[in-house]
Amino acid sequence: MLQVPQEESSRVRRQPAAAPLRIGLLGLGTVGAGTWQVLERNRQHILARSGRPMQIVAVAVRDLARAARIVGSAVQLTDDPWEVANHPAIDVVVEAMGGTTLARVLVLQAINQGKHVVTTNKALLAEHGAEIFAAAEARGVIVAYEAAVAVSIPIIKALREGLVANRIEWVAGIINGTSNFILSEMQDKGIGFAAALQDAQARGFAEADPRLDVDGIDAAHKISLLAANAFGTAIPFGQVHAEGIAGLEAVDLQYAEQMGYRIKLLGVATRGGSGLEVRVHPALVPVDHMLAAVQGSMNAVMVKGDASGTTLYYGAGAGSEPTASAVIADLVDVARTADCASTQRVPCLAFQSHAMRALPVVPIAVTTSAWYLRMGSDASPQAERAILRTLLRCGLQARIHGRYTQPDRSVHHVVLTQTVPHAALQQALAQLALLPMRTGKTQAIRLERLE
Repeated sequence: MLQVPQEESSRVRRQPAAAPLRIGLLGLGTVGAGTWQVLERNRQHILARSGRPMQIVAVAVRDLARAARIVGSAVQLTDDPWEVANHPAIDVVVEAMGGTTLARVLVLQAINQGKHVVTTNKALLAEHGAEIFAAAEARGVIVAYEAAVAVSIPIIKALREGLVANRIEWVAGIINGTSNFILSEMQDKGIGFAAALQDAQARGFAEADPRLDVDGIDAAHKISLLAANAFGTAIPFGQVHAEGIAGLEAVDLQYAEQMGYRIKLLGVATRGGSGLEVRVHPALVPVDHMLAAVQGSMNAVMVKGDASGTTLYYGAGAGSEPTASAVIADLVDVARTADCASTQRVPCLAFQSHAMRALPVVPIAVTTSAWYLRMGSDASPQAERAILRTLLRCGLQARIHGRYTQPDRSVHHVVLTQTVPHAALQQALAQLALLPMRTGKTQAIRLERLE
C-alpha cells in the first residue's frame, strides 16, 4: 500500500481550499432537480475528485414554490432566466430547459458574458452548434454536453479522449430509449406499435407527443453530434436521414426473430470513399450481435476505430439521476480546466478548430444496404415467382425466407436481398406495387451487420 510521509500528508491537508465553481441552473425539472440532488448527496465525493467545491448560486424556474421545496432558501430563485445568464457571480450555466429558441439566445448570452455552459439540449447543438461553438471559442469558454447524447454513457468523452489515437471508421448505436422500449415491448409481448406506445406513455418513457422519439428526430440530433466528434466535421442536421418506427408491425419483429434477427432503431455514421453516411432508421441486427441484446429503455453505442477495434458503451438512456451523472461530469471538467488556456482544453468537437474540415454527407439515395422485404399477396402459386422476377428485373438478388398464411387467407412473403443501392430498392418497391396479386404495402427494412 502506498504510504504518504506524515509531513507530506500534513502539507497536502493544509492546502488552501479552491474557490467554489459557482453554478446557475436554467430549469429545475427532471434534469435540474436530479443535478441538485446528486450534487447534494455526493458533495464530498465530487470534491475529492474535482478538487474544487461546487455551489449552485441561482436557479431560473417557472414554478418558484415548487423550486423552493427542492432547493430550500439558500439558493436565489427567479422566474427570469436572463438573471441567471447575466448573473455576475456565476461561472457556469447549466441549460436544462430544452427547445431551440429561448435556450439558444440564453446560451449565447451566457457565453458572451464569459460563462461556461453545460447543456443537455441535443436539438440546440445539432441545429445551432456551429454558432454556439464558434462563440465559445471566440470568448475562450467551455461548452460541454455529455448528457445531450446518451445520458449516462460517457460516449463524448470516449470519442474526444479515450479514442483520440484512432481514425474512426464508424459509430452506431441505440440512442433513443423511448423507441427501444417500444420495440422491446412489441418483440416480447407480440403487441402492435400503438399498444406499445400507450404502455410507454403510461410508464413515463414516452411524452404525450412522442413524435421526436418515434419519428427518429431525437436520434438524428444525437447521431449528428456523434458524427461530428468521430470525423472532425460539422454535420448539417438537415442532411441527416431520419426514419422512425411508427410503420413497423408486430409481425415484422416476429419474422425477423425467426430468421435470427432483431429490429432496432439505429443511428449510424460511417466514413466511406465518397463521404459520410449519417442516418437513423429501423434495422435488422443479427440476434447474436451485442446491440440486439439492448432491451427496454437502455442505450448502447459502438465505435469502430482503426487501432482500438470495436468498443461498446452501454447504460441508461433516460432518467433524472443518470442524466445528472453526465451533467456533473461536465461540471467537474469545467472545474478542472476553467483556468487553463483554451488551447490546453479538449476541443468541443474533439478536433482542433483549425483541423475541422467539410466532408460531404452522402444522400440516402446513393447508399447501399441489404434489405428485409415483407410483401402481401393472394394465395396463388404464381405470386412468389412474380415477386422474385420483379426483384431480379430491378437488379435485386433475393431469396424467399418465409411464406406465412394469414387468417384472411392472404400470404406474407418475407424476402432478404443482397446489398443493393437504395435507388434500386425504391425502383423495385414501385414495380412490386404494380403486381395484380399484391395486397397491402410492402414493408422494407435495412439489415445492419456492423462488422
